[in-house]
Amino acid sequence: MAKKATAKKQKSMEETLWDSANKLRGTVESSEYKHVVLGLIFLKFVSDKFEERRKEMIADGEQDFLEMKEFYASKNVFFLPEESRWSYIIKNGKQDDIALKIDTALHTIEKNNPTLKGALPDNYFSRLNLDVSKLSALLDTINDINTIKDKKVDIIGKIYQYFLKKFAIAEGKGKGEFYTPDSIVNLIAEMIEPFKGIIYDPACGSGGMFVQSIKFIESHHGNKKEVSIYGQEYTSATHKLAKMNLAIRGIAANFGAVPADTFGKDQHKDLKADYIMANPPFNQKDWRAADELTDDPRWAGYDTPPKSNANYAWILNMVSKLSQNGVAGFILANGALSGGGEEYKIRKQLIENNLVEAIVILPRNMFYTTDISVTLWILNHNKTERVVELPDETRNYRLREEEILFMDLRQEGEPFEKKYIQFNEEHISKFAATYHDWQQNSDFENVPEYCYGATKTEVAAKDYSLVPSKYIEFVNRDENIDFDTKMTTLQTEFSELLEAEEKSKADLLNVFKELGYEVKL
Repeated sequence: MAKKATAKKQKSMEETLWDSANKLRGTVESSEYKHVVLGLIFLKFVSDKFEERRKEMIADGEQDFLEMKEFYASKNVFFLPEESRWSYIIKNGKQDDIALKIDTALHTIEKNNPTLKGALPDNYFSRLNLDVSKLSALLDTINDINTIKDKKVDIIGKIYQYFLKKFAIAEGKGKGEFYTPDSIVNLIAEMIEPFKGIIYDPACGSGGMFVQSIKFIESHHGNKKEVSIYGQEYTSATHKLAKMNLAIRGIAANFGAVPADTFGKDQHKDLKADYIMANPPFNQKDWRAADELTDDPRWAGYDTPPKSNANYAWILNMVSKLSQNGVAGFILANGALSGGGEEYKIRKQLIENNLVEAIVILPRNMFYTTDISVTLWILNHNKTERVVELPDETRNYRLREEEILFMDLRQEGEPFEKKYIQFNEEHISKFAATYHDWQQNSDFENVPEYCYGATKTEVAAKDYSLVPSKYIEFVNRDENIDFDTKMTTLQTEFSELLEAEEKSKADLLNVFKELGYEVKL
């Protein structure tokens, strides 16, 4: 009986490279290891671009200018001295001092190209004592990749994003905050349409929001030179990732002079952005001291956000930086939808000021660092009328100033990497179409278990809660439960139980004390 042939799935370029790079792991922490790998990918890409430009100059009879960096910079190409070129690295790839040569190459590239200042790994290769044979094998694998062969495909960008995703998964909970899953970033871009003007991200991580903004522009045949990018990142290593991520795509950006805390050292104080895209840290505690930032101009007109949780500090930071017609799309933990105290007061004011345009609850397991469900907020500084002029279409949005669109996407998406959920292109097109249809059409119809357009009066009647399940009708789910109310009730009951336990302890201690005994519980 003949054996049934089974076709073995051929690994993609990204998977092959990942397998090769993984051989370096072991003694190297992934938090540092990713800079080694991504630094090499960057080096190969800029070398390919450099050699391509060099051949163009020779073909044009410009041999006399081959070592003049201005002739490369004019074409958005980084100038590389001899010791920084990939050909030099490969030629010496089997030498015992190859790690030092790579460090020198990266240092020299940064020194000769001011826009890369502070962007590249600094002495990572020499310091980590990498196995020469494994490093050499990785160099050979990368050498087989022609990063500029297909002008229509962002090969190096695909590899870079693939590695960022894999590193985020590998690092797990509590780490990997540098990366926001592509499908979430894509959804934000398709909804707020960052096409022309200033784009800002106050917690930019590895710069994924900006990359997708540029892809959105290019997919609509726009000009990426018509946007200006501003961001800020606290972690030095992630700050480098962002600079490299944009540099390989030829995207200029202002990330501030140094890595810095957005609240403690705002490097874009006077910025007014047309589009804000962000995924700030969830439920950040002790983000300010009790007596600090209480009168910060970013909270003008609102209560000071509580120091116990930075969610509303991030919101107000973004509100303060929106231009007159600015739109913001950002991710927050679900608790921000219904918090009390100062959060309640700020949320109420945001709603009364007609800033909140849409609240979209996302499925669980979309992030590599947490399995919780999170929320996409859209704020709009001008909810009366907005015109979006794309090269392939002009859209006139007659916006609903006194309404908020609620969407529940918890049952949407598709599985990937076994335990994660993502949106595909059809999902994203559907969700964005729903949002834009609601913006434009007065006869928009609510859909049970999916979306509901609520008036400000309805939201006020719900005590300014932004929990979608308070508005969207559920008819097919057995668990038709108001989770927010349920959790609040459970929290109250738990607090009461703890108080009762403490009282019982106190009563018991008093009994022993009356009997003349000292007891410690």
